[in-house]
Amino acid sequence: MSRAQADARAFWLREPGHGEILGLTLPEPKPDDVLVRTLRSGISRGTEVLVFKGSVPPGQYATMRAPFQEGEFPAPVKYGYLSVGRVEQGPPGLRGHTIFCLYPHQTAYVVPASAVAVVPDGVPASRAVLAGTVETAVNALWDAGPLLGDRIAVVGAGMVGCCVARLLSRFPAVEVTLVDVDAERADVAAALGVDFALPDEAADGRDLVVHASATSAGLQRSLDLLAPEGTMIELSWYGDNEVQLSLGGAFHSRRLAIRASQVGSVSPARAGRRTSTERLALALDLLRDAAFDALITGQSRFEDLPEVMPRLAAGKLPALCHTITYEGA
Repeated sequence: MSRAQADARAFWLREPGHGEILGLTLPEPKPDDVLVRTLRSGISRGTEVLVFKGSVPPGQYATMRAPFQEGEFPAPVKYGYLSVGRVEQGPPGLRGHTIFCLYPHQTAYVVPASAVAVVPDGVPASRAVLAGTVETAVNALWDAGPLLGDRIAVVGAGMVGCCVARLLSRFPAVEVTLVDVDAERADVAAALGVDFALPDEAADGRDLVVHASATSAGLQRSLDLLAPEGTMIELSWYGDNEVQLSLGGAFHSRRLAIRASQVGSVSPARAGRRTSTERLALALDLLRDAAFDALITGQSRFEDLPEVMPRLAAGKLPALCHTITYEGA
């Protein structure tokens, strides 16, 4: 491959609310590196929109760094972590394979071979971009420890909430309800094999509630839905938004529990027996399930990202997972 062929373009946040595409020259791959040509990438509407708006709190700059991020918050920064591509150069066992990598939106890139995970046969690139989100859901359920026959609500039908709901739907005798303010998410819930309810119509007495709406109202409703001794798993990340929650009333008398979950480290329930590499491989294997295609709700060309991101941030482009296509893919 010539040096000209190896050149790439990347999407950068120039300043909060404004992105641009810049060219770059890729480094020469080392023996243990892979050169990846991107096929698809996905936009994480929650975290990436907060980054695009410049809403990462200064105290979380280090925590919120993506694995291959360049630049610093709030901007200029190259940010993203849902990339699927094909290995063009690298170790023989990876060359020619489709892989997933926690890489920003870029047409091609060079990373250590250890940073990529092979996408299983039967998982299309458009679905494989969900690997990072399914991995978050896996970790959340390791944290939550749902039991046979549990009555569970998932509040917030975004990417993470929908992935959690689909995984829970496969637990024996578990009753799962996806709760969201958008009545149109009922169709997505049906495709995922779970029930749907608007917040005011959701049944209470839940053994477990997973919250992923990133709103104070959703957080409060999640707490209200719990049965005595019930647990709420908090998956939302709020950036610098203020969150309000009432812990009066029956919170103490019903002995309710709130537990945070995040994907940055393997859940303590499995940390002694699973690595993050094994967790990602599990997420990719779970994506053999075609029901996850219900989460892929739109696509745009890489060249259009500077116009697409402001529309997503403003809510003018409704989507669960919006994917990015690349020339020649």
